[in-house]
Amino acid sequence: MTARLSRNRTGTGPAPPLAGFTVAVTAARRAEELGALLERRGAAVLYAPALRIAPLADDAQLRETTRQLTDRPPDVVVATTGIGFRGWVEAADGWGEGEALRGTLARAELLARGPKTCGAIRAAGLREAWSPGSESSTEVLERLLARDDLAGRRIAVQLHGEPLRDFIDALRCAGAEVVPVAVYRWTAPLDLAPLDRLLETLVNGGVDAVTFTSALAAAGLFARAEERGVTEELTRALRDRTQSACVGPVTAAPLLARDLPAYWPDRFRVGALVRLLGERLPAAAPRLPVAGHTLELRGTAVLVDGEPRPVHPGPLAVLRALARRPGQVLSCAELLPALPGGGADEHAVEAAVGRLRTALGVPGVVQTVVKRGYRIAWDAGDCGDRGDGDGRSGRGDGGDGDARGGRGDGDDRSGRADGDARGDRGDGGDRGDGGDGGDRSDRGDRDARGDGAARGDRDDRDDCRDLDDCRDRGGRTPSGRGNIRG
Repeated sequence: MTARLSRNRTGTGPAPPLAGFTVAVTAARRAEELGALLERRGAAVLYAPALRIAPLADDAQLRETTRQLTDRPPDVVVATTGIGFRGWVEAADGWGEGEALRGTLARAELLARGPKTCGAIRAAGLREAWSPGSESSTEVLERLLARDDLAGRRIAVQLHGEPLRDFIDALRCAGAEVVPVAVYRWTAPLDLAPLDRLLETLVNGGVDAVTFTSALAAAGLFARAEERGVTEELTRALRDRTQSACVGPVTAAPLLARDLPAYWPDRFRVGALVRLLGERLPAAAPRLPVAGHTLELRGTAVLVDGEPRPVHPGPLAVLRALARRPGQVLSCAELLPALPGGGADEHAVEAAVGRLRTALGVPGVVQTVVKRGYRIAWDAGDCGDRGDGDGRSGRGDGGDGDARGGRGDGDDRSGRADGDARGDRGDGGDRGDGGDGGDRSDRGDRDARGDGAARGDRDDRDDCRDLDDCRDRGGRTPSGRGNIRG
């Protein structure tokens, strides 16, 4: 697993939308493209492929299937992905059977699921007979099932890493002879170390979002977690802190099956996924008015009036603990468990507060209450402008996928799955259909709330107990009696 920090993460000026956030890329294909888009928006990117594509030229099963099709040509060929179709033809060329395959495909009715598939077909010197405007496998299936002559027809279906069982079963039930063509196979990564490091970072709370561009990547992440005995910890991380950003609902299916929140863009493309992340992560970051400034707490940085200030984990952990109890005094003993690794030396808290003040670069944010502890100089009257404290919520613009949405039709590219369409089982793939429902990951203010006055702060009778309490009391300013130092 490697991490690259964007050059925009430090310095002055407005912060890029993902500055201060750490985003993991689990893709095996086009990982660099996705990572570059994330870095361009300021994110630190962790690369940890959860799967790999087996070489096609060495795939004896694909070669045998290709020979069966050239010996007994199909009536219809369904091409589902551009990379798969292109790889199939290139593999056949390597076996010396490329011309025979092209001749077979030219004589068949060639259906292409989307524009990339059409491009691959035309690059091979062929022409598609039809392609759905929705780019959906469901529409392809509906067109085939509407035919009167389907019974007895021989149909070759190019797969894309998953078996498309529903698609194939529906055709067989209608009387068609279906020949699945597995043009590439997914296996575990040869080097598991990056994936293991990602799991460790995830369960330790060091990742703000994980991106998935295929359902198999999500399944692969959990498969490795099970091998390492950290499934429960991974599940807790993806439910409570880390966002799961998927390219479409079919990709999200393994997560939804575990009742984990996930979201996807209305347009199932990598660029749209990155734009949605650029909305969701900042919207979920806690924002607090403090000492005349606005602080936004991100994964590895604090935005002070919109400018990123990198903060080390220890000082940032102290700030998060104080932000959960805005305006209340927390003693060193109460803040100590928040530090990475904990410990027993309360002087570590004092050192962390010193480093925090230096990193923020503005005075008066963290106040010292002599002989009692620390608190943030919270501007209580402005407490309404904030993000959700647990880093999970925040809604994107209209059209975002429902975090409990349907599993799609296997292509993460088009179609619709509004509301809670969990019953709509997908047929695999990494480009599914769309969702426009709500966002189940909106978990509210959980981590930004305290649970009453801090111990040792009993005289702060007018302190707002949490941010909602502030709204109830009309935004009164805390009135601690201790001597305060900025």
